[in-house]
Amino acid sequence: MTDTPEIAKKREQEKRTMEIMVRIYCHGIGHKRADQSRSLCPECKKLLDYANMRTDRCPFMAEKTFCSACKVHCYSKEMQEQVRKVMRYAGPRMLFVHPVMALRHIKVTLENKKKSRNGSPDKPQ
Repeated sequence: MTDTPEIAKKREQEKRTMEIMVRIYCHGIGHKRADQSRSLCPECKKLLDYANMRTDRCPFMAEKTFCSACKVHCYSKEMQEQVRKVMRYAGPRMLFVHPVMALRHIKVTLENKKKSRNGSPDKPQ
């Protein structure tokens, strides 16, 4: 099955966001790299490769907003915990590094929460 152009764009945006956040985390906490370049350390590279693979294989890309809001968590427990650490560290710093991307993420998250509240069957009348 091939993606529509919109889904392919969404997939690439999600991968780009994850890459930026992993880079902020890796460089911010001072992971050691063999060549002291701006590249990722092996641990962070492994996490990014894993996240990209999961994003490429995600069958819910058309419906979901972010992995954290997905009904199926396809990351292994170990990788889920690593991603949580990255998000906790990099999330607040995204406002300074990529403010537009951070604000877009906040907007989509708030819209999704509002939608889920309004669409819930036990909504007060």
